[in-house]
Amino acid sequence: MTGERVLVTGGAGFIGSHYVRRLLADPGDRDLRVTVLDLLTYAGRRANLAEAQHDRRLTFVHGDVCDPVLTARLVAAHDTVVHFAAETHVDRSIARPHDFVRTNVLGTQYLLDAARRHHGGQAVFVHISTDEVYGSIEEGAWPETAPLCPTSPYAAAKAAADLLVLAYHRTYGLDVRITRCSNNYGPRQYPEKLIPSFIISLLGGRPVPLYGDGRQRRDWLHVEDHVEAVELVRLKGRPGEVYHVGGGTELSNRELTEKLVELCGASADLIRPAADRLGHDRRYRLDDSKTAGELGYAPRHTFDRSLAATVEWYRVNRTWWEPLR
Repeated sequence: MTGERVLVTGGAGFIGSHYVRRLLADPGDRDLRVTVLDLLTYAGRRANLAEAQHDRRLTFVHGDVCDPVLTARLVAAHDTVVHFAAETHVDRSIARPHDFVRTNVLGTQYLLDAARRHHGGQAVFVHISTDEVYGSIEEGAWPETAPLCPTSPYAAAKAAADLLVLAYHRTYGLDVRITRCSNNYGPRQYPEKLIPSFIISLLGGRPVPLYGDGRQRRDWLHVEDHVEAVELVRLKGRPGEVYHVGGGTELSNRELTEKLVELCGASADLIRPAADRLGHDRRYRLDDSKTAGELGYAPRHTFDRSLAATVEWYRVNRTWWEPLR
């Protein structure tokens, strides 16, 4: 679609920057305008947008989604908001829940209110959420209609934001669409997350901590598959709907760690038991058949091949992650 003005919050972060590059991938769409709003805290980096920095269609704004004056001005100038900006690390949320409530809940409310006031419900608002809002599921997969039952402050803040987004649709008629994804992986992921953290440690011959018995199970989604799904939701999704985005590869944390040990050429002796995380969910799994059937979504990345490519990216791009250690 040409002539669109898209505001991407958190667009210098891991997933957001991949999405910005996806938006700008077609150089022939000269009328597209993309604005990134990012506070550049620990996980947001201008370097993540290096390939697009000379693209005249891209504007970067250094700012906070919790600044109501700034968000009102930016939202008023755009047709679409794709809202990635969030505090996302569970361990950090356990230590500092206030930061998560502020950014994930209050920041979302400011954006929604600006969209309501300046566009009268006509702007498209795509809100990026997580499978963690449902809590743990022993078997099967959560549908989009499942009740929210978050267990960590991070998940609770995201669930609260989801409910606000849906309330603005039901009360004000705002065109909102929510995506909930499984665990992402790929290049440029901040090193506090499991896969990049373990890769960097294993490449350096350092031990990696495995929480509890290591049998917690997660579905893994390549970041490029995720942003393709987000774009499908932006272009073809229905107002007021939630769409699941899964990767199709479920592994225990121990199984994943063993794969990383092998790919990094490290010793299994480097896997060290660690006290389990407080409130650690046992298993997540999303039913994404609605997104597949309605929007044609299907993950393209084969997990083993893409995980090996991710390891190689961190092996080669030491200058990206070494300053972050």
